[in-house]
Amino acid sequence: MKQHTTCPYCGVGCGVTAELADNRLIAVSGDSQHPANFGRLCIKGMTLPETVSADARLQLPRLHGQAISWDDAMTQLSQAITEALESHGPDSIAFYLSGQLLTEDYYVANKLMKGFLGSAQVDTNSRLCMASTVAGHKRAFGADAVPGCYADIELADLVILAGSNAAWNHPILYQRIQTARQARPAVKVVVIDPRATASCDIADLHLALRPGTDALLFNALLVYLADQGCLDQQYIEQHTQGFDETLQQARQATPNLQQAAQQTDLPLEDLTRFCEWFASTDKTLFLFSQGINQSSSGTDKVNSLINCHLATGRVGKPGSSPLSLTGQPNAMGGREVGGLANQLAAHMDFTPEHIDRVRRFWNAPNMATAPGRKAIDLFHAVERGEIKVLWIMGTNPLVSLPDTERVKRALKRCEWLVVSEPMASTDTLNLADLCLPSTTWGEKNGTVTNSERRISRQQPLLSAPGEARQDWQILCDLAQRLGFGNAFNYQHPADIFIEHAALSGFENQGSRCFDISGLSQLDQHAYDRLQPIQWPVTTTTPYGTQRLFSENRFYTPSGKAHFVPVQFRAPEQTLNDNYPLRLNTGRIRDQWHTMTRTGRSERLFQHRSEPFIDLHPQDASARQISTGDLAQVENQQGRYIGRVRLTTDQRPGEVFIPMHWNHQFSAQGRCNALIQPVTDPVSGQPESKQGAVEVRRFPARWHGQLLTRDNISAQLRGYWSRQPLAPCQQYILAETDWPGDWSNWCLQHLGQRPDGYLENPITGQFQAYATEQQRLKWWLLITPTYQPADLRQMAALFESPSLTPSQRGRLLHGLDSPQHTQVCSCYQVDEQRIREAIQSGCRSVTELGDRLSCGTRCGSCIPELKALLAQEVEHATVDLD
Repeated sequence: MKQHTTCPYCGVGCGVTAELADNRLIAVSGDSQHPANFGRLCIKGMTLPETVSADARLQLPRLHGQAISWDDAMTQLSQAITEALESHGPDSIAFYLSGQLLTEDYYVANKLMKGFLGSAQVDTNSRLCMASTVAGHKRAFGADAVPGCYADIELADLVILAGSNAAWNHPILYQRIQTARQARPAVKVVVIDPRATASCDIADLHLALRPGTDALLFNALLVYLADQGCLDQQYIEQHTQGFDETLQQARQATPNLQQAAQQTDLPLEDLTRFCEWFASTDKTLFLFSQGINQSSSGTDKVNSLINCHLATGRVGKPGSSPLSLTGQPNAMGGREVGGLANQLAAHMDFTPEHIDRVRRFWNAPNMATAPGRKAIDLFHAVERGEIKVLWIMGTNPLVSLPDTERVKRALKRCEWLVVSEPMASTDTLNLADLCLPSTTWGEKNGTVTNSERRISRQQPLLSAPGEARQDWQILCDLAQRLGFGNAFNYQHPADIFIEHAALSGFENQGSRCFDISGLSQLDQHAYDRLQPIQWPVTTTTPYGTQRLFSENRFYTPSGKAHFVPVQFRAPEQTLNDNYPLRLNTGRIRDQWHTMTRTGRSERLFQHRSEPFIDLHPQDASARQISTGDLAQVENQQGRYIGRVRLTTDQRPGEVFIPMHWNHQFSAQGRCNALIQPVTDPVSGQPESKQGAVEVRRFPARWHGQLLTRDNISAQLRGYWSRQPLAPCQQYILAETDWPGDWSNWCLQHLGQRPDGYLENPITGQFQAYATEQQRLKWWLLITPTYQPADLRQMAALFESPSLTPSQRGRLLHGLDSPQHTQVCSCYQVDEQRIREAIQSGCRSVTELGDRLSCGTRCGSCIPELKALLAQEVEHATVDLD
């Protein structure tokens, strides 16, 4: 049986065709009819079947570590909330939500808190990725509304990627850009990013600007447009306001391109070329993401970018708009229902008019009347003891929030920490008083909204394991117990969606941009069959609206778009003699957020298997660090340990580390331990990409590779990282002290002494194994220096029901081949095989694909294939297309 649904990862919102048999997900493929992806899927989407098994799932409620019934769990929760309300008032209760929730879950959570408990202490992890865009849109357009759409990719003549490594983070959109460029070679692509990322592969121009100077760059562009007579004066006069003040502000900081080039650390020639291309290209599409948003001046950066589009009248036109690439699958859906602390549902705000309107629609007895705390302030209030009950739904803030040690202290202090979560163990869940098992992708039933305002159905494919429940059902159960049952008597997510749609059109009459009232008459059958559709959807636009503002009508009081004067502000986290390196954090190709889902797939670790540090060779040399070394990134609040990768793609004086690793998979891999909790004053979004750190070599005395049946992370010391293999777990180890007796070390850390071992006192190598009931329990290799090997064949011995004498001998004397970096995760093609194919005559990505299949499925590895071709055939003419 085949069924259509939507991918749960990034904001592209790809359609997925799932193949099912006997309540099992057999395979997935891209939905060829879905307008977001037209059949393509990236490697994360293709490995979804590897992440949905019932093992490692939270299947029963737990209170203080002990399994309890749902009835007892909800009784405990309702009593805790009632006591907090009576003793401390509604603001002592808080929800922290997630872009992983479906719109229906989000809606019920916000209705319960803001309308019935009377608290606006509700925020979401979308605060960490999209809040600056929300604020920028509202300042410019009067509404949190994305003007453009994905179809603009195929129509644009100039595509600009600003703070977006789309090749890795939105790979299907990147492939659409690449395909459009191949079809129309005159299309130009510009990448604005301090790092030379994989997205630079198709760039005609890469602007490797100084981190944090984006607003200077866009202000300089605005001044250039004015000085060169490239403004759309008629559009500015008729459809906008505030231009003169905005241009004057821009001139003060960047009076000319020469000064802007110095401030942004860009070659004047490159900056001039960029401005000339923008000025001369009507169909310009500006795609931007976290590199713009995650800043203490992120909202200003968004507006400085939009200012340039308004100045040239390029908003809501085919092939020409600013288009924000959303981080999570339903970050936009959460915004639609008021998921942020400073919003009400249906894109309404905390104004007297909107508060009254939502109160009347919900018949809400305790309507919140003022915004709540944004994410960082919310957790600081938890630390101060002002929040007595905190309910975290479907997210892992102990990993994803800045200053993780402070977050940990706050969570430990909370009187009632409630976490609803699909997985049995996460960094945050392990601190919870009450754990509630919720459903995950493949079991959820509802809708999500992607980056282009497209609402898609996420269909339930599988039965939930154990007693896991839908998030909206858990919330409705609580509402019933608190006496609000009549307002939360939903029987199906269709009931919630229809109410949500009706609220969007309630007393609207075109005054609010978000309006899906055209869907408010759906019955359950029509809801289940709902096809992807872009909002607004009204009775006059029943098939949705592809682009916004094409009629030059905005949602400000004047009906005109607003220019916003932007004054450059440097990053709040300042460099100094102790911490002289600028830290950048971000996503990688094959992992997602804090790895609670992707961390279950062996394949998704093969591209980057452990926490890493990208460092420029110049900075590494000054610190006597070599590629492959372990190093520690430090500042006054935290430490991160990872494997060093030397690369000139990184600017000197700057460091990049990934955001995904957590304490389930590494000893010191939480990158946000190094990020200070400073935020944008308008959006409340943290400054996650401009930290201040130092890097030092980790003084390891020995290195280990361990295969084991068990998760033994709690017993390990020093450095370790874990990755799943099919029959076992693989650990990479390192410590600064040399044990006196390896046999005792095994007993202490692995639970038993070896059955057999081989020790070489001259080389310092130690190799050992242990069994349990004749089956291999663990295997260990210790060496003085790190010697990575491909251990998959050794791991296969864990599947043997009993070890033969020859297998026991191999455990002490045989090692697999050296480990090579996996480049193509789709077809399991490593770097060595690709190099060998190039050396034997392959001279293009196409020829490599014909021979090895690499690059022929999702295409995410194509930039790396091109880089290997360029390295191997340095002096030959190579087809890199």
